[in-house]
Amino acid sequence: MTAATVWAGKYIKVIKDGTWEYVGRARGIEAAVILAIDDGHVLLVEQYRVPLGKPCLELPAGLVGDEEAGEDVLDSAARELEEETGYRPDSVESLGFFYSSPGMVSEGFTLVRARGLRRIGDGGGVEGENITVHRVPVAEIAAFVAAKRAAGVAMDVKLLLLLGAGMLAT
Repeated sequence: MTAATVWAGKYIKVIKDGTWEYVGRARGIEAAVILAIDDGHVLLVEQYRVPLGKPCLELPAGLVGDEEAGEDVLDSAARELEEETGYRPDSVESLGFFYSSPGMVSEGFTLVRARGLRRIGDGGGVEGENITVHRVPVAEIAAFVAAKRAAGVAMDVKLLLLLGAGMLAT
C-alpha cells in the first residue's frame, strides 16, 4: 500500500500507510538541534509548549526551510541559535541526522555543534515564543534538570545527550 496524506497543515501532515498512522513535516521542512557549549557551560532554552500544556526545557532548535526553501541546515542552525539565545557562533558543524520518535513521527533533526559563542543579544525567540535562556555549567546539568523537573517543567528527550554519561554510571 502507498502512503497517503490524510491531512496537511502549514507545518505538519498526518499520513496513513497501511495500518500505520504517523505525523511528518510538511513541505520538506526539517529541524536543527544545537548543542552549544561555551566555556564549560551549555545553552538551554525553556518555552511553553502547547501540546504539553506547560514549559519544556530543551536544547536550542529550529525549523530548516520553513521560511526559505532549500535553506542550508548549518546556516539555519546558526540563525536559530542567535534568535533563541542571543549567542552567535563562530562555527557550526553537523554531528549527524537523528529521528526523534520513529514509531510516531517521520521527523528527524540534524544535531549541530556550535563553537566560539559570542553574546550579541538577549535571545528569546521571535514574537510569541517567549523563550527563557539558561547558561548552565556542564557539571551542574543533572541538578539543574532535576530542579526544573521538580518545578513541573517538561524535559525534551534530547537532554539525554547531556545526562547520558551520568545515567550510565553504576
